[in-house]
Amino acid sequence: MLKIEFDPYWRDKLLQRFLRYTKIYSTSDPESVATPSTERQWSIARYLFDELLSLGFSGVSLDKKGYIYAYLPSNIDFSHPPVIGFISHYDTSPDFNGEHVHPQIWEDYNGEDLLLNKDTGFTLSPKKFESLKKYKGKTLITTDGSSLLGADDKAGIAEIVTAMEYLLVHPEIPHGKIAIAFTPDEEIGRGADFFDVEKLGADWAYTMDGGEVGELEYENFNAASAQIKIKGLSVHPGYAYGKMVNAALLAAEFINLLPKNETPSTTKGYEGFFHLMDIKANISEARLKYIIRDHDEEKFEQRKIFLETQVLELNEKYGEEFFSVDIKDQYRNMKQQFSDKMYIVEIAKRALEEAGIIPNIKAIRGGTDGARLSYMGLPCPNIFAGGVNFHGPYEYVALESMEKAVEVIINIAQLAPNLYKGHA
Repeated sequence: MLKIEFDPYWRDKLLQRFLRYTKIYSTSDPESVATPSTERQWSIARYLFDELLSLGFSGVSLDKKGYIYAYLPSNIDFSHPPVIGFISHYDTSPDFNGEHVHPQIWEDYNGEDLLLNKDTGFTLSPKKFESLKKYKGKTLITTDGSSLLGADDKAGIAEIVTAMEYLLVHPEIPHGKIAIAFTPDEEIGRGADFFDVEKLGADWAYTMDGGEVGELEYENFNAASAQIKIKGLSVHPGYAYGKMVNAALLAAEFINLLPKNETPSTTKGYEGFFHLMDIKANISEARLKYIIRDHDEEKFEQRKIFLETQVLELNEKYGEEFFSVDIKDQYRNMKQQFSDKMYIVEIAKRALEEAGIIPNIKAIRGGTDGARLSYMGLPCPNIFAGGVNFHGPYEYVALESMEKAVEVIINIAQLAPNLYKGHA
């Protein structure tokens, strides 16, 4: 296998490409019913479409739902080599401001506090985020404290495009046909809604959407959303005795029925949780938005039943239908889709090792487009993109991490045809 030489030219190309992407406002919106969910996502979609055309990819397309597809033809004489896909999403999370992103570059990070904004005093500190200590001497890209960075998942896009461009200008590196796709609305759980698996034409794919270097994931949460609606009865407080039903207080009662030790901040590893995402409440009505997560399918179903049971019992307690619940499944644990296809994971593991990386194979405490795509017939493990502290102003990524991701993509492209032979 040929080793890539990632010289300063390619390093700078990767950096500048990522910086350009981060500055394009592309936050998605869970309240919208459109696809993409926001008009602003079209800005980056069109930018990427034009970029891929200009670089010389084949079959470049941008469909009416904002999905981008492009291809790199095979350059090997090999009978029916597998078509490998690489996928990332271009929307950024609505959890924090994604507009007016001003990335900052910190070369040769000294391991100490980073004052991101002199005006506000906003600081990124290893005292609060111990992972920073691992990046001493690296080139860090951070926010200015007023927005998220967008490494989730614009780092993944920059890595895929750079790896494909590298292969285009280095035809001596052997590879089969490669398909790439960039999607909208992954951050709101809708990234695979209109994904055309048949059009992509890949035997399998990898989402470049993980965190730190070495992450390789083919297990994820089972996921659902739950909305609790509560009706109250508003009466003038001076004449409320025996009449008023305060929906805000009923909401508080419901919240207190859920286990306190099963939240995102009190669980880890394979432990599931209930996560209260949003509250809107007054005397007349209240609404609670939850997400439900668990790796174990049986426990996941029990969590949904638990919420339904609380609603039922509260309505019995008060003698009226004050409470209602609407639960919607979002995605499933993709692990079982790999029971007879572990070679897909093994190829990625080998690619990491060839890049000098110790694979960190673990379960995702979340989900990616790959989870749903795996159930749509496209097995799709998740590989690191390098970012840390996603969805907020403390987000950062090391340029060296992104370089390693590019190397892993190129390694997979080289390894897949030969390692796949025994499984065809």
